[in-house]
Amino acid sequence: MGLFAIRDYRNLFSAQVIALFGTGLATVALGLLAYDLAGPDAGAVLGTALTIKMVMYVLIAPVVAAYADRLPRRLFLTLLDAVRAAVVLALPFVTEIWHIYVLIGVLQAASAAFTPTFQAVIPDIVTRESDYTRALSASQVAYTMESLLSPVLAAVALTFMTFDWLFVGTSAGFAASAALVLATRVPDARPSGLTRVWDRLASGIRAFAAAPRLRGVLALNLVVAASGSIVVVNTVNFVRDELGGTQADVAWMLAASGGGTLAVALVLPRVLDRVAERAVMMTGAAVLVTAVLAAVGTAYAQIAAWAVAVPVWVAVGAGMALVITPTGRVIRSSVAPASLPAAFAAQFSLSHAAWLVTYPVAGWIGTAAGFAPAWTVLAVLAVGGAAAAVALWPRERASAAPSPTRV
Repeated sequence: MGLFAIRDYRNLFSAQVIALFGTGLATVALGLLAYDLAGPDAGAVLGTALTIKMVMYVLIAPVVAAYADRLPRRLFLTLLDAVRAAVVLALPFVTEIWHIYVLIGVLQAASAAFTPTFQAVIPDIVTRESDYTRALSASQVAYTMESLLSPVLAAVALTFMTFDWLFVGTSAGFAASAALVLATRVPDARPSGLTRVWDRLASGIRAFAAAPRLRGVLALNLVVAASGSIVVVNTVNFVRDELGGTQADVAWMLAASGGGTLAVALVLPRVLDRVAERAVMMTGAAVLVTAVLAAVGTAYAQIAAWAVAVPVWVAVGAGMALVITPTGRVIRSSVAPASLPAAFAAQFSLSHAAWLVTYPVAGWIGTAAGFAPAWTVLAVLAVGGAAAAVALWPRERASAAPSPTRV
């Protein structure tokens, strides 16, 4: 509760929660919009839209980070929220598939600038290490609550309204987030000391290349993306076409994955007080690899049953929480304070580069060849990422843990 006594953090956390719930509603609505326009090809449409999202994330985030110390961050974040609110409000009016692609491109360009900037603000507002650890946990709890409750809210809403209205809720969430950010004292970024454009663009990536812990995080990003793509891209078609479910069932299936994340998030803050980040994250990688292999097995065995599918979706959610939650702590302890914006932007960009690989696999191969071949490729990527993480991030002695100023 001491963390939430910090007024500026409380405002930013509230803005994050509101925007996340709006985004959660839009995620469900976007899948249903793709199914409405493309039917059986919805997976390919959704995979393309999400690929566009990843391209924007990979390209935009480093550019914004390069000039983060020259931007008024409060006004910049407010403007980006306003842009996202306007774009989402236009999605219910699309009539062609290419309209989705254009609007998603604009929306995700704004999100690619917003998220790493927002993440880099938190360490400047929450300066105590113990409070920052709680802030990271609170942020993950917000993500998990969104993953769990947004599909539930969507399922309830879809019982008496069409999915178009979910986009309206998303737009309202972004507008409320903008108002909260505007009411917050957001310090501008510390000067990076870098003058050349290339040095600014590459500083975060160089930090990842220099630190074994961050190289391990980079490999774990691939494990998260390979397993998470099954849930994000294939849930709509799997529930509707294989399980014979309804629109509301799609939302409940997504909620099952969120439930796994929530179960882990409720206990993880205390676990991180006693267990090293590496052990927690490697456990998460093992859970994710097991879940993907289970999905492959059921696909080849042609087992399409709720009792089999739901545990896999739950395990994916749990494993993702184990890997993602400690990442901010690892980054903060591995780079100097002035390098945090670049490091967070690099993690944002590099992690989404992994999704850029796995989204097309889940969407395009899943549509063209079926779930079994697509999930087999994703399983190979997940196993490879987990093995690379173990090799790149060796066990550390307590006395060898990096200091916050080491790059």
